[in-house]
Amino acid sequence: MTRRRFLLPFALPLALCAFASPSTAQTTAGKAAAKPAAMKSALLDINTASKTDLMMLSGVDGASADRIINGRPFTKKHQLVSRKIVSHAVYDLIKDQIIAKQATK
Repeated sequence: MTRRRFLLPFALPLALCAFASPSTAQTTAGKAAAKPAAMKSALLDINTASKTDLMMLSGVDGASADRIINGRPFTKKHQLVSRKIVSHAVYDLIKDQIIAKQATK
């Protein structure tokens, strides 16, 4: 009898955790899968963006936007740094917001 009283407080929370885990794992996985799709649609293509769109990026001023436009086309977004169009500090600020799409032939 004392053993049962001792184990009962541990059995209830354990049972609740066992049944609650699968449902929370599915909702978490669903949210994680939805975020990358939303982020990809919000990326700015540096090969087709206007000067105004480029200037909305943090750290990009009018002169930097002009250099980006004059340096087109880009095959990779890191070419902004390798061609010395923007500094590495500015690139670190904008790299998650941009993409360099290739023109389809």
